[in-house]
Amino acid sequence: MHITLDWNQIDTVLLDMDGTLLDLHFDNFFWLEHMPLAYAQKHNISHAEAKSRLVNLFDLHRGTLNWYCLDYWTDALGMPIAELKKDITHKIGFRPHVQDFLTALRAAGKRTVIVTNAHRDSVDLKLQHTNLGQYVDRIISSHDYREPKESQVFWQHLLREEPFDKQRTLLLDDSLTVLESARLFGIAQLSSGLVKSQLWLRTTTPSTAPSWL
Repeated sequence: MHITLDWNQIDTVLLDMDGTLLDLHFDNFFWLEHMPLAYAQKHNISHAEAKSRLVNLFDLHRGTLNWYCLDYWTDALGMPIAELKKDITHKIGFRPHVQDFLTALRAAGKRTVIVTNAHRDSVDLKLQHTNLGQYVDRIISSHDYREPKESQVFWQHLLREEPFDKQRTLLLDDSLTVLESARLFGIAQLSSGLVKSQLWLRTTTPSTAPSWL
């Protein structure tokens, strides 16, 4: 899939965090392996049974703020989710070329804002282990607005608090549901994480960007 962006027509870049800037290995391993193992030990059941129970619970809340909320799952499961995440912080890492990409955007004068559904505890943990915050202008969690990015209310809050021109804003997000929500809100330029690696290599970029962009 070939996508061309005219960076002269983009002032603001909204960036998803997990799966877009940061590798999903940490999150996938936590929710599919590490946390089910702790749940299995707590309830004296097999790892497989724990995974099955948890997947069914998670699916009930998919697309809602609860699905992303560590406080909700701590209460619902009776487990210290935020603390358990600290056990595997060595798995937190950037996707390839992300630091160079963000550095290029800053050098080109673009405003960069992370918009994530991640809970603030997760955000803080990842900032601590990646220094991601030094590469962007601002980080906003959907928990700040109590609405997920799948909701139009999230984008309404965002526009009030972080004004941007919808026609001159690009959203990079690996969730097609979130991209559709942003499209309905009127954000003109959208890209899925499924094509971002190719996108960065093929777009028409600012002259200050690295040659590989």
